[in-house]
Amino acid sequence: MSRPGSTPSVDVSTAARFVDQKAPAPGVLLDVRERDEHEEMRVPGAVLMPLSGFAETFGSLPRDRPILVMCASGQRSLAAADHLLGQGFTDVTNVMGGIIAWHKAGLPVKTGPVEEGEGDVPADR
Repeated sequence: MSRPGSTPSVDVSTAARFVDQKAPAPGVLLDVRERDEHEEMRVPGAVLMPLSGFAETFGSLPRDRPILVMCASGQRSLAAADHLLGQGFTDVTNVMGGIIAWHKAGLPVKTGPVEEGEGDVPADR
């Protein structure tokens, strides 16, 4: 877990439980890797918002739901999570180890071309 006063972080098994929750307003698993990385391997249902354009796009995220932020290994996602917290988002958590740790843990991933609408911010925000 994270140090007091720092950006909250969870391991991939905790993040996987978050993804499995079927709440009326589920949280968002946010992937801040670039599109080509996302196509290679991604968590089903993750929202793609590359860090390279993050400052222009983060405003479309829901502020009333928890957000878990993921990248390849946990560094870019930490920067994105810090940015969201600095912009007034209150329930933001970094996924330690990113997609690399997710895959190593045997958790579900998708590969190949991204289908239309896949990776978009949920419309019911």
